[in-house]
Amino acid sequence: MDKIIIYQVFTRLFGNKNTTNKENGSLAENGTGKFADFDTKTLKRIKSLGANYIWYTGVIRHATATDYSSFGIPRQHPSVVKGNAGSPYAICDYYDVDPDLATDVAKRMEEWESLIDRSHKAGLKVVMDFVPNHVARQYRSIAKPAGVQDLGFDDNTHWHFSPQNNFYYCVDEDFVSPNGEGYVESPARATGNDAFTSRPSINDWYETVKLNYGIDYNDWSGHASEHFSPVPSTWLKMTEILLFWAGKGVDAFRCDMAEMVPCAFWHYASQKLKEAYPQILLIGEVYNPAQYRNYLAAGFDYLYDKVGMYDTLRAITCDQCSTAAITQQWQTVDDIRDHMLYFLENHDEQRIASDFFAGNAQKAIPALIISALLYKNPLMIYAGQEFGEKGMDKEGFSGKDGRTTIFDYWCVDSLRRGYYDRRKLTSIEKSLEAEYQKVLNIANKDKAVSEGLSYDLMYVNPQLAPDQYAFLRSTQVKGKTQAMLVAVNFCDYDQAVDIHIPAHAFDYLSLAEGEIEAVDLLSGNKTILNLKKDSAFTVTLPANGGVALKF
Repeated sequence: MDKIIIYQVFTRLFGNKNTTNKENGSLAENGTGKFADFDTKTLKRIKSLGANYIWYTGVIRHATATDYSSFGIPRQHPSVVKGNAGSPYAICDYYDVDPDLATDVAKRMEEWESLIDRSHKAGLKVVMDFVPNHVARQYRSIAKPAGVQDLGFDDNTHWHFSPQNNFYYCVDEDFVSPNGEGYVESPARATGNDAFTSRPSINDWYETVKLNYGIDYNDWSGHASEHFSPVPSTWLKMTEILLFWAGKGVDAFRCDMAEMVPCAFWHYASQKLKEAYPQILLIGEVYNPAQYRNYLAAGFDYLYDKVGMYDTLRAITCDQCSTAAITQQWQTVDDIRDHMLYFLENHDEQRIASDFFAGNAQKAIPALIISALLYKNPLMIYAGQEFGEKGMDKEGFSGKDGRTTIFDYWCVDSLRRGYYDRRKLTSIEKSLEAEYQKVLNIANKDKAVSEGLSYDLMYVNPQLAPDQYAFLRSTQVKGKTQAMLVAVNFCDYDQAVDIHIPAHAFDYLSLAEGEIEAVDLLSGNKTILNLKKDSAFTVTLPANGGVALKF
């Protein structure tokens, strides 16, 4: 079984070849990528990088300042839209896809279905967003199947809360946007980030409306109370949406802010979904470690390991933490470690090469090696990461913050060159891409990594901290042990280190003693390891790099 490697693309940006990049530019000025840009050649390149899943971010139709009314698509009021392109997490029709992404707007759904098919033929399974916690202020489905009622269609707007309402209401109060006037909403509905007020601030998710899953967050007793029987209307409607997209061939859902939706709903929806589509995966954006096991029990297959492993590896990369902390982080979730999704970048986080993170993409190669090879759990890469994309543009609604915009029309030039004009890639970008390709392909093709046992060596090698880290991987193939020693170096210079292998590791991993030839899968270099219980040997580790010695 291959290890899951997810390649996340921000669909609107990925294929955009218009290099105008005008701050706050319109669609006509700055252009946009299309479903069609993911042609067979492009998908094969993504597959060759080592990915086996592709997450198309921002596919479902969301609020935008661009006028598509000539196609029968309702316009959105600018005071409840963030940026010209709009946030992909302000969904205005769960049953439709973003018209920006279509070559022929009238056939946008057919184009999405064709992309799913092309992705599968290229050996890539498809991940799609599911945004369950909130919708755009002006949500109205024009593409819903016959017999489906819109969210809020039969809500009793005279009640702040009702278990069968889809929204929460600020009774007898009009909504006031912090982003301008002219939009009318009466009565006001609660805002997506649990702001139960008619006057959200500019820092709130004011462009969204919170969905009601049967929790009264401020009942008569002053506490939150649950009302899950009979099954709330929102549960039924949102489960039908999951089933709708699964029926299109989607293989996995990345569930936005999953922990803002009660576990009880996920129990219900995941059971219905997996009864119909047993192979489907649910990936949850959950940031509270105390809730991890509850959400896994509710049907999630994988959860973000953000506040644990991501934060730790980022701190080590930025010389703010010791490598000893890695051991502590995996031990915290040891019982569920195969269900934790590792990543170093995504659309919410700052780019590694940005001035706000490491300033140099090469510095995170040791963290990449650890993320990819330490355990069997999935790894996610954000498009452009493999080229050292800096994310230092000031795009418009998104300022110069080290992140690639999700609100603006823009061209990410490293992606444009990396996939559509490779002659323009620099030697540094090509070298970095090659390193990613080696690491990711080891991760999902080498059985010691994708299927084998893991053994942390730091408890007998405290001298490696704060800048080095080492571990073993091992599996049995036709009765023989295949093992790998992985060691990384976060220093800016080469380091020769002694690595001790305890007797327990030999027993646990079925290792043999003696002089054994090993090949470094990262460099191709061969070496002889003198393996003895409770003894050490010396390994030279490259600056901001590592070795994966297979024997």
